[in-house]
Amino acid sequence: MHRVSQGGWKSGGPRLRAAVRGLPHTLRDDLWTVARDPLPRMRWLGRLPHALVVLAAVLMGWLNADRYTAGATVLALTVLQSGAAVLALSRPVPAWWLSTIALFLVRNADGVKTSHDALWSWSIPGITLHALVLFLLALRVRPRIAAEALAFSFLAAVAALAFLGPVPDQALLPGAAPPVLASSAQDVTVVQDAVTFTCAVVLGAALRGRRVARNQLVEQEVLTAGERARRTLLEERNRIARELHDVVAHHMSVISIQAQVAPHLVKDPTDELRENLAGIRGSAVEALTELRRVLGVLRSEEALADGVRHTPQPTLGRLDELVGTVRGAGLRVTTEITGEPRPLSPGVELSAFRIVQEALSNALRHAPGAQVRVALGYRPGGLTIRVANTAPDRPAPPSQGAGHGLLGMHERTAMLGGELATGATPDGGYEVTAILPAQAAQPADPREPAP
Repeated sequence: MHRVSQGGWKSGGPRLRAAVRGLPHTLRDDLWTVARDPLPRMRWLGRLPHALVVLAAVLMGWLNADRYTAGATVLALTVLQSGAAVLALSRPVPAWWLSTIALFLVRNADGVKTSHDALWSWSIPGITLHALVLFLLALRVRPRIAAEALAFSFLAAVAALAFLGPVPDQALLPGAAPPVLASSAQDVTVVQDAVTFTCAVVLGAALRGRRVARNQLVEQEVLTAGERARRTLLEERNRIARELHDVVAHHMSVISIQAQVAPHLVKDPTDELRENLAGIRGSAVEALTELRRVLGVLRSEEALADGVRHTPQPTLGRLDELVGTVRGAGLRVTTEITGEPRPLSPGVELSAFRIVQEALSNALRHAPGAQVRVALGYRPGGLTIRVANTAPDRPAPPSQGAGHGLLGMHERTAMLGGELATGATPDGGYEVTAILPAQAAQPADPREPAP
């Protein structure tokens, strides 16, 4: 045990010596600065704490000055100490230096009037002002810096008694404590000063720690909300990708079959034609294989059963079935179709159906008892979808977490290069309007220069 202990001393010795050698550098970095660190504005109180600090500085400064007879030196030190408390609102470290220097010098200033002050290392208003400065310092700086400032303040109190000596006897008024009693009491009051300053630093450090923890909590909540939104977006895009897979796979299957059948539809096809058609069919089969592999990555273990996965993706031809289902759930729905209905591309048909489905689901959840109107407008350039509901006739049940409805609508519309607008109506209802082009917009090639 002795050897282990001795080894511990040997291993700890270099670290201790390094810490001692680096102490001056650390103190210089912590306390020798004029950096600006303004007192944060309180959320509910606004600038009221700042005004209270200024009021306390003026009041304590007046009481401190009243302790002395008129004199330029005393007046300057009193103003300096009061000003230090105000300066601590913006530059706490320089303010602490000014307050400490003023306290050290004012200890033996000529003109002490009150007899009881002889039993204190400093005046009570002066101690209060310096405690206020230490409190404001601890509110902004790290606890280590606040502890260093507290230690120097304590050393200043000891040095004021040791080097400047006690208050002169002739400065005492009749009835003052005898010199021996005053000398012995000053040792006790140094401890009282240290306790006062320590309480101020501990309170300030505790409030700073609470503020830092609250800010970190807010930052973490922002990060969590951002991560949740990002995860929701990715989940919705994966769901859209899974749905579009069936549409793309259908077209690739058609291409493969047509390429396989085409040579039999041509009389005496050339070898070059056979070779090209075989290449087309091979590319289609390879693309289908890659699509299945990608789909296997996108689909999780909790995905739908195989029988449901491979059902045809819905189109606007199933709109009446969707409306009937929603009516059965208790929602009053009317439909209106303008223009000449025509088949659209599978991606547009699927997105249009999903947008109407999500809008009706939102109305069913958030607007119970409302009347919903679904309007489809076929135009030469595309399709216009408008789903509007009136105000609900009863309060909606609480929502079970954040939904993906609006996010899915935005993703589907943006994927096709269309436009989406959602928002409340003047009568208290809600409206969803989407404009989908007949052909999905092609993504820009990043290799091509911008026009």
